[in-house]
Amino acid sequence: MADPQGFLKNNSRELPVRRPVPLRLLDWNEVYKPFDGTTLRKQASRCMDCGIPFCHNGCPLGNLIPEWNTLAYKDRWSDGIERLHATNNFPEFTGRLCPAPCEASCVLGINQDPVTIKQVEVELIDKAFDEGWVSPQHPTKLTGKKIAVVGSGPAGLAAAQQLTRGGHTVTVYERADRIGGLLRYGIPEFKMEKRHIDRRLAQMNAEGTVFKTGVNVGVDVTVEQLREDFDAVVLANGATVWRDLPIPGRELDGIHQAMEFLPWANRAAVGDDVLDENGLPPLHAKDKKVVIIGGGDTGADCLGTSLRQGATSVHQFEIMPVPPRERAESTPWPTYPLMYRISSAHEEGGERVFSVSTEEFVGEDGKVTGLKAYEVKMEGGRFEKVEGTDFTLEADLVLLAMGFVGPQRDDLLDKLGVEYSERGNVARGDDFQSTVPGVFVAGDAGRGQSLIVWAIAEGRSAAAAVDRFLMGDTALPAPIVPTAAPQR
Repeated sequence: MADPQGFLKNNSRELPVRRPVPLRLLDWNEVYKPFDGTTLRKQASRCMDCGIPFCHNGCPLGNLIPEWNTLAYKDRWSDGIERLHATNNFPEFTGRLCPAPCEASCVLGINQDPVTIKQVEVELIDKAFDEGWVSPQHPTKLTGKKIAVVGSGPAGLAAAQQLTRGGHTVTVYERADRIGGLLRYGIPEFKMEKRHIDRRLAQMNAEGTVFKTGVNVGVDVTVEQLREDFDAVVLANGATVWRDLPIPGRELDGIHQAMEFLPWANRAAVGDDVLDENGLPPLHAKDKKVVIIGGGDTGADCLGTSLRQGATSVHQFEIMPVPPRERAESTPWPTYPLMYRISSAHEEGGERVFSVSTEEFVGEDGKVTGLKAYEVKMEGGRFEKVEGTDFTLEADLVLLAMGFVGPQRDDLLDKLGVEYSERGNVARGDDFQSTVPGVFVAGDAGRGQSLIVWAIAEGRSAAAAVDRFLMGDTALPAPIVPTAAPQR
């Protein structure tokens, strides 16, 4: 516990200030200004002696939140990062991208603003990198076992790092040209600069993890080669099959999935040679009327990206009604609250439109020029059209950001012979092992589309399961107990 009276002395929650909107729209840098260390210590002191730290339950990783809050308050930063790294391989990712279910379950949040847990987390890891405290962790001995990890998102990277530190020889395969998965090409630079990925990869390289990019496993490396060359395989290839909108006009040019749009902006932001003579990537929003269908984080990422590229207008559609401004009664503490949230991108411009459904895309000469939509309301658990609310909205670019429905099957999964769950994910048992012996599943491929903190937790748990499978026992921590893993 930091300060027994900290939550009484400092009863206001303070967060870093976001840079002015006109300024941050001119670049791709992260939106937040540096956070003052004195203010951070005050915020860490608000962590109270709550008896039962519900934040542990809110965090899938089981982060030791009260411990590192106390250590940050006491300026024991090196001890703090040790406690943070004990449960989380990549706090620089979660501290920037996780929606913080830990804060939603903070006991102080019952009647005050919760502790700024995520901000303390990110300040701890950034200081640790600045001070050189993040160094390679080498195993004491090698096991002689070889493991392939397919996919280099947070689940794959967490599994790979844990298994490498356990003494195994680990090769990570990624079909894109860079390591990182959605962290690399799905998260805009203004939410997380990619240097954070690169500095962590440098540590993993030094530890001995082998990375191979531009490799489509199942095609470039056959399933037979994979099973012959490795003692175990971890599938961390994500849920990459996007949800489509099969309505009239879907074939028109100018309608794209979010993950067709966002990677180009990320490549341009880091200086890749992808710009034309006008300084624009192949798919862009400059001088276009943009409509984003999908009200979640990916939709907000498309919004911020479109504004930075110079869109003339942006509308973000959401089929759900406007959430309440305060925690909804349907999601009481300590559950993650249903409530209205404003991301940094929403501050920057555009219009959010709730309770709408798109019924048709319209166009001329094969190109989209707009869409037809109407308002909806929920009745009997279904969305029903509100008569007389039809409208047409002009659009030069439509971006579909409606989530993902499961992993891609053809090149690898079907050839491996794995079975699938009712939801279309890779079926697995309590031990994260698929129906194919020696083939394990971590992250969205087995769980379905979920949070980054769940991906890392599953990567760590799958690594422990693989270690036990190969060695008969394991000392690797597993934050997810077996019964929490989705069943076959």
